[in-house]
Amino acid sequence: MKQPTTERGRQTRRRIVAAATAVVAEKGAVGASLDEVGTRAAASRSQLYHYFADKTELLQAVAEATNAAVLDGQRSLFDGLGSWTGLTRWMDAVVEMQERLQGRGGCPIANLVAQLGERDDDIRTELASGFDRWEAEIRAGLAEMVASGELQSDTDVDWLAASTLASLQGGLILTQAHRDPRALRRSLDGALALIAIFRPDLT
Repeated sequence: MKQPTTERGRQTRRRIVAAATAVVAEKGAVGASLDEVGTRAAASRSQLYHYFADKTELLQAVAEATNAAVLDGQRSLFDGLGSWTGLTRWMDAVVEMQERLQGRGGCPIANLVAQLGERDDDIRTELASGFDRWEAEIRAGLAEMVASGELQSDTDVDWLAASTLASLQGGLILTQAHRDPRALRRSLDGALALIAIFRPDLT
């Protein structure tokens, strides 16, 4: 995917990707039209094709932007995952977000996987990398907890990170389906209970 060589070009490309991301979030990847993207981005059809060969390439950029938005939006919380307090704070924040959204929206990355994962392998791979990075953040936090003694030295952080992310995603799907953030709360409470098994017995 070619990148602009000038700052003005980079700004235009970012504007187009932001507009496309908004349109996809509202109307879905299949229903998103290049004409509407161009209108929202104040970009002509020729400009769209200057930066993106076709709609598929634009959707690839949307996948990249979606990964970045989801992960960057949790950056300050990820930085605190190396303690039990930070782990629970992250989980609470995710639930609170769903409460503010009234259970709407689900996970943006998962939504795109559902829409595009079977249609384009490059986009699926890009979205999978977002989940991989998410899991890596959880794993790194758990590893810090092992190093500090908050979790036992034999804790399988790979397994716990994978199961925690799976609990999060499952909880988000159920929350979206039922419009009830309690589904996410229960799912994450289950993940936390599993992690708690590996806390050292200090009695």
